[in-house]
Parts: sequence; C-alpha cells; structure tokens
Amino acid sequence: MALSAALLKSSLMRWRIVLLCYCCLLVTCLLAVLQAVPIDIDKTKVQNTEPVESAKIEPPDTGLYYDEYLKQVIDVLETDKHFREKLQKADIEEIKSGRLSKELDLVSHHVRTRLDELKRQEVGRLRMLIKAKLDSLQDIGMDHQALLKQFDHLNHMNPDKFESTDLDMLIKAATKDLEQYDKTRHEEFKKYEMMKEHERREYLKTLDEEKRKEEESKFEEMKRKHENHPKVNHPGSKDQLKEVWEETDGLDPNDFDPKTFFKLHDVNSDGFLDEQELEALFTKELEKVYDAQNEEDDMVEMEEERLRMREHVMNEVDTNKDRLVTLEEFLKATEKKEFLEPDSWETLDQQQLFTEEELKEYENIIALQENELKKKADELQKQKEELQRQHDQLEAQKQEYHQAVQQMEQRKLQQGIAPSGSTGEQKLEPRM
Repeated sequence: MALSAALLKSSLMRWRIVLLCYCCLLVTCLLAVLQAVPIDIDKTKVQNTEPVESAKIEPPDTGLYYDEYLKQVIDVLETDKHFREKLQKADIEEIKSGRLSKELDLVSHHVRTRLDELKRQEVGRLRMLIKAKLDSLQDIGMDHQALLKQFDHLNHMNPDKFESTDLDMLIKAATKDLEQYDKTRHEEFKKYEMMKEHERREYLKTLDEEKRKEEESKFEEMKRKHENHPKVNHPGSKDQLKEVWEETDGLDPNDFDPKTFFKLHDVNSDGFLDEQELEALFTKELEKVYDAQNEEDDMVEMEEERLRMREHVMNEVDTNKDRLVTLEEFLKATEKKEFLEPDSWETLDQQQLFTEEELKEYENIIALQENELKKKADELQKQKEELQRQHDQLEAQKQEYHQAVQQMEQRKLQQGIAPSGSTGEQKLEPRM
C-alpha cells in the first residue's frame, strides 16, 4: 500500500487536499491511483494535449486503525471554501507546526457540526473496541475514559467536540504512523527472505545426501533462470521513461518530451506525481524480471523492488522532500547528468539481502519463540491430562456409587423391603 493521509493544501480538486497534506506530512496512502492507465494518443496532437479530468478514485486503505475516520475528516474539511483557500496558500512549516489547524475555528457551522459528529462516532467506536477487548479478558471495572488516552489521534478530554487540537493531533499521528511505513516494509521483507532461507536449510537437513544434492541443484537452476532477464533501466532515467513513453503511451521515442510525459502520467491531474503514480511507471521494468507464472519469480520480491525504485526516484527528484514530485522538480531532474544514466538497475538478485550473522541471529529468535510455544503447548497438554484424570476419577466414583446403590437395592429385595426411589427414599404403597 502500499499510503498517506494528506490532510492539507489542496486545490479545488477533491483529493488535492489529501495529496498536499500528505506531501507535507510524509503521509501518502490516502489518495491515489494504484496504477497508471496506458494512454494511447496520436503523437501529432501530443503538444496540445490538455489534462483530462480524472474520474473519482477512492484512496487506498492506509492500514491505520483510524483510517476511515481520517478519510471522513478530510472529506468534510475539503467542502469548506475558506479552509481550502488557506490550504492552498499554506507552506510546509505552517502545516507541520500546527498553525494551520487554528484555521479550523473559522470554518462554517455545518462543517464544525459534521466534524463533531464524526468525532463522537470515533470515540464511540474506540470505546466499543476497548469494551470488547476487556470483555474477552473478563476484566471489569476499568475506566474507559482513561483507556482512551492510548489513542493519540484525537483529544480524549473532549469526546463531543472536534477542535483545532483534534486536527493537529490527527495530522501528527498520521505523520508519525505512516512515515515509518516504508521502513517497516523493508524490515518485514528482510525477515521474509531470512525465513525462506531458514526453511530451505531445515528442509535440506531432512533429506539424504542424494536428495539434498538434487534439491541444491534445482535451487541453483531456479536462481539462474530468475537472473536471466533483459536489462532493467535505471528508474527515472531517460531510457526508462522513454520506454514507458513508447510501449505504454504508444508514442514515438524520438518525440519524447518530459513536460508532456509528466502531464500524461499525472493521472488525477493535480499537478503532482505522487508515490502511486510513480510506482506505476516501473511496471514495464518489473515485468522484465518477474512473472507470476514462473516458479522462480517471487511476487513479494517484486513489490520490494517496486518500493526500492520509487524511493530511488524520490531521493533523486523530490528536492523539497515532501514526497510529491512537481513539474518543476521533474524537469530539473531531466537536466541532471544522472538522467542519462546508461547503467542498468541493480536488482534484488544482485544484492546480499542479509549476512550469515543476521540469519543466525534471526534463527536464534525463531528458536526462542518455538521453545516458548513448546512450553505453552506442554503446559496445555499437562492441563488437558489433569482434566482428563479428574474426569476419569469422577466417572469411576460415579460408577462405584451406582454399583453400591444397585447392590443395596438387591439386598432390600431379598429381605422383602420396598425398593428406594431415585433419591434413595423408600417407596411406600398407598393405603387403600
């Protein structure tokens, strides 16, 4: 997702507000096109091409636990003309410092009323989540208001009113949570690769020497097949963009024009290339290396490759580090010598993703976790056996009791005494 919550700075277009906040707040998952659409344009008309108004596109899920609340607040704020105009004029420092949040005091009454309603709904949702969690733990007598302190995307001290503090907290929380997104993805990918190698080695240990050699040979063959792919152009280089221009856009490579290219791939026509629009540009390069139909190609690795490409271009082009690429930034990048980068991109299969020491450390962690799970499993097994023993003991006692009752009844019959009822009391015949 990969992912951002752009809360500020917008044009009249619906998701501009999301994009600009995101750019200032390092949050990009709320708005964007997941994949650029190929555009087939008559090259003779390219220079006069006007941006086409994009269709309404729902932003992807950010993965935040307050994702829906975040989107709804953005929707409501975007309807206020005064606030939208302030966003257009605001600079990054105003947004980061929280000064822009003070403008919330000037929005229209119906906007404030709707924001208040959204906050009450969010507080109610969080309280239900807390209650459900506590109920599952059979915990009672807890102060739900106190527990709301753990949620830092709203002001829990005033659960009924949406204030400037709430907007400021929402922006800062989304910034903090989402700016770590790429870092977390890299870490998870590294763990994924180490787990793959760990499982492969563990599997080899179960084989005899002949089978192990066969598996090793197969593994090396798959690596060679995966590495045997066409040259991957450097992301953001002239060769890479011209390939998109020719094969995706259907235009003559000799007519390549950076400004026109930017406008074609600014899918929502907001004047920026956001992270999703950039990632869509790398599809052709990724297809050279990865094919879902091939056993040797791992689609998880493909998404990591896409992320690396996007980060590389952002580092080279996004000079103000707002995680959005403007036309000016894009054109300046095409004037650098790096734009003519002739070397191919170094793909994941050409890199050492982890060292033997890191793998060993990871395996130690896995071993500790497995030991903990084994201990818990052993404890549960012992509890099960104890419960079974108690059950068997009760069943034996019950059987002994029934046998004793039956023997007593038999003796009474032999002595001519009336049999007892189910409670052990004697049954008396009614008098006539």
